[in-house]
Amino acid sequence: MLYRFDGKIPEIGKDTYVSDLASVIGDVTIGDNCYIGHGAILRGDYGMISVGSGTAIEEGVIVHAPPDDFCSIGSRVTIGHGAIIHCKSIGDNAVIGMGAVLSIRSVIGAGAIVAEGAIVTMRQEITQKVMVAGNPARFIRDVTVEDEKMWARAKQIYVDLALKYLKVGMQKA
Repeated sequence: MLYRFDGKIPEIGKDTYVSDLASVIGDVTIGDNCYIGHGAILRGDYGMISVGSGTAIEEGVIVHAPPDDFCSIGSRVTIGHGAIIHCKSIGDNAVIGMGAVLSIRSVIGAGAIVAEGAIVTMRQEITQKVMVAGNPARFIRDVTVEDEKMWARAKQIYVDLALKYLKVGMQKA
């Protein structure tokens, strides 16, 4: 559901699916061909959130921006189920694992992979094309060509799923 807050209305791109069970509030801009899953919450109430095209924000994800600041999520980003996103930015093609936490004003580089359950601490910066894991998140290895190929396929699954939800719809049983 889309909600106006403090005079600001979410903007949703072409062929983007936002579940009726999600909450997108206030100053939020979502690009084209995105998937915003069931139970996701994007709170643009006292900060601005932007989501690039081709991005999947899966079920139960919470996205919030610091007061009078922004949370910028790049294009073709995958954010796994139950992640908490309170960062300054996530670069294009990054992957945020299920249950990961990106704390206030952290920065995730393009193509980086944050493993499931990892904690990226306040103001921590993760460089591009590395995999991090743990609490606090630490370098595990560089991202491989095989990682990039696998995640490109996974990202396309959610672009296709968004189109299917828009075409078929979701009906109460």
